[in-house]
Amino acid sequence: MTRALPVVADRLWSDLMALADLTEPDKPFTRRAFSPLFLEGRKFLTDRLQAAGLTTRVDAAGNLIGRLEGEEPFAAVIALGSHSDTVQRGGRFDGIAGVVAALEVARVLKERGERLRHTIEVIDCLAEEPTDFGLSCVGSRGLSGALDHHMLAMTNPAGERLDEAIRGVGGDPNHIADAVRSDIIAFLELHIEQGPVLEATGIDIGIVTSIVGIRRIEIIFEGQAAHAGTAPMDLRHDAAVPAAATLLEVRRVADALALEGGGYFVATIGIVQVEPGSSNVVPRRARLVIDARSSDPDTIKRFSNHIDAFSAAVAADFRVDRSRFLILSDGAASDCDPNLRGTLIRASNQLGLRHVDIASGAGHDAAFMSRICPAAMVFVPCLKGMSHTPDEWADKSAIVGGTAVLLEAVLEIDRTNNALPG
Repeated sequence: MTRALPVVADRLWSDLMALADLTEPDKPFTRRAFSPLFLEGRKFLTDRLQAAGLTTRVDAAGNLIGRLEGEEPFAAVIALGSHSDTVQRGGRFDGIAGVVAALEVARVLKERGERLRHTIEVIDCLAEEPTDFGLSCVGSRGLSGALDHHMLAMTNPAGERLDEAIRGVGGDPNHIADAVRSDIIAFLELHIEQGPVLEATGIDIGIVTSIVGIRRIEIIFEGQAAHAGTAPMDLRHDAAVPAAATLLEVRRVADALALEGGGYFVATIGIVQVEPGSSNVVPRRARLVIDARSSDPDTIKRFSNHIDAFSAAVAADFRVDRSRFLILSDGAASDCDPNLRGTLIRASNQLGLRHVDIASGAGHDAAFMSRICPAAMVFVPCLKGMSHTPDEWADKSAIVGGTAVLLEAVLEIDRTNNALPG
């Protein structure tokens, strides 16, 4: 590092820790989208944004937006942000760091007293993490026009519709098209790496090259419940058996595709539900949810087609009905904008921070934002690459360094870009 970084480190860190502490006490760090704690987090952010001199609003898709007006009212917007919701028993930094970093950039700009040509927006995207409705990246889908009426009609286990939940956080699902943006010239997102590369190599900044596509698939097997002691093995219709076989096949095929070298590929079954769930009852129903990720859409398609055929066949083998094979959500892989990546590289160099190109195996709001504007991401190191766990950790210096890169990038974009919205 060649000079002092132009952000207030203690203030940035204090806000980050304060937001993280808004959690279910017995399940740190949990602040699920649409929950009362999520709304507490939104109030915290709203208060901080307004105290920094930004005007705030919640758009039709439920995104919290803070706005710092620029000198040129017709200039396109420079947007920064991430998400403030967490997974169950998640961490202090995933998503949260990007929102607080964006807040700090806007705060520093306001305190300097130099009004930029472009308006700056800080965006807390609604529900980036998977929700009980079976959908992730709800807010950034809305911003990019990818939140349709079928998604809005999705329900959670309690029977609540997604559009009702969006209304509950201040959105307006009846006018969801109003959330779609055409006035943003750049979207920048800071995030912990969620991988071990930066920490292991001692490099300060990851400049993201691409973000994987994510497909989530639901499979349901329907059999017949029976007494575990009296039902003969050859007469059972055990829904758990084809589910177990499918789980193993997902792993086998994922291993093979990962070794092919045709692009990044991983697949996980993180939800396994068996009913009625009693040790002395043959299962009548089994549900799997697959999370498949790849940089190559053809690979995800091949994987899906194979698992579709396999699960149907194995269900028939065990006299079970495969009642559902449904693609719950499908996010395409996206490349980060090369011009914005160059801006981030120059910002890192200017600050004396070492940087490296790195691909993202996790999904991010920036992937959807890239559909409507140039988008890019900054990764910062995290402890042992751990994420989605209470042990998730990033050093203050890492967050401060990434935030400083965002600030310098915003200043360059403002100086050099003359594009108009739309």
